[in-house]
Amino acid sequence: MDKKDLRKIIVEELKQVIDNIKGDKISRACIGLTLEGSELGPRELIRGAEEAVRDKPMLEVVLVGSQNYGSPLAFFKTGETLKECHKEMELLLDEGEIDGAVTLHYDFPIGVTTVGRAITPGRGREIFISSTTGTSAINRVEAMILNVIYGVAIAKSHGIEMPTVGVLNIEGARIVDKAINDLIKAGYPIQSGVSLRSDGGMVLRGNDLLAGGVDVVVGDSLTGNILIKIFSAFNTGGDYEGIGYGYGPATGKGYKRKVAIISRASGAPVVKGALLDMFQCLRGDYKKKVEDELLKAEKAGLREIIGKYSSTLIEKKVEPLKKVVKPKPVDEEIPGIDVLMIDDAVVVLLNEGVYAEACMGCTGPAVRVSKEDKEKALKLLKDKEIL
Repeated sequence: MDKKDLRKIIVEELKQVIDNIKGDKISRACIGLTLEGSELGPRELIRGAEEAVRDKPMLEVVLVGSQNYGSPLAFFKTGETLKECHKEMELLLDEGEIDGAVTLHYDFPIGVTTVGRAITPGRGREIFISSTTGTSAINRVEAMILNVIYGVAIAKSHGIEMPTVGVLNIEGARIVDKAINDLIKAGYPIQSGVSLRSDGGMVLRGNDLLAGGVDVVVGDSLTGNILIKIFSAFNTGGDYEGIGYGYGPATGKGYKRKVAIISRASGAPVVKGALLDMFQCLRGDYKKKVEDELLKAEKAGLREIIGKYSSTLIEKKVEPLKKVVKPKPVDEEIPGIDVLMIDDAVVVLLNEGVYAEACMGCTGPAVRVSKEDKEKALKLLKDKEIL
């Protein structure tokens, strides 16, 4: 019997299994798990899968790999490489033989990213980190604005009707903060989170991450990837991810495949968490929620807002420095300026005869001016949309 015939037989058997468990499509799901490529070995992944099934009887897990090591779970045999696993996983997804999949080291097209779920060490609260792998867009600010939409959608698929949203204090955060406020003013229903720190605001610091001050933390995918790794492995030395739910399901406009990500260092507890997280996403119809949230945001002018704020990183809207201003003591600080625009802020003020200096405070970049110039400086920076 050749491989093609064997695959046909296995697929027919899988269809029967899936038909048997899909009497209630809302409460049941069949998820594939690829076994190759883990630094911890297939048995570790299988252990996580078996624990997930024991905890959630409505969940069916199909193992996809070269061996199943005697596991009673449904099994689809492939070659010994992760590439071969991915090929079969994609076939099973595209043919509807499985409802979703959990895998590792998987490439997504530009425009597709993942939203992870983590358990904060400070207070044990769960937060969504948007995003953790892939990228919503090439432009950093555009990606982070889209990550707001995707994070909200995934949180809603977990039953949070109006998730609170905060922006991680990284490059672009202040710009994204303004974009979110524009979306809110235009009618997009989103709940702004507030930092736990005394100065409040939607921009989050490390304290907010540890405590879980908001439901959805928005950042870029590289920073989010690091955060998930730290939250998952902070008490194991780093080579074993033992807490949490992995890197989350893939989201993106028009992206059909229902794939969630773990890493090569994800241990059985995280594999279990990723399967259960994907199960909940499927129950919550997360793909539809992504499209619904995008539609609402687009009605509120999402594309125009992205164009407005992402262009500030590409087009120079500030004239070159043309005026020398005599230095004077600066004793007032103006925070809330994105690091990507701090030089522009200083130039704007100097060109208007206001002496200013850039600085970096505890909450991020700021401009220092004299007390008598502060009111004028604030107006100038707001007029140029730097604040």
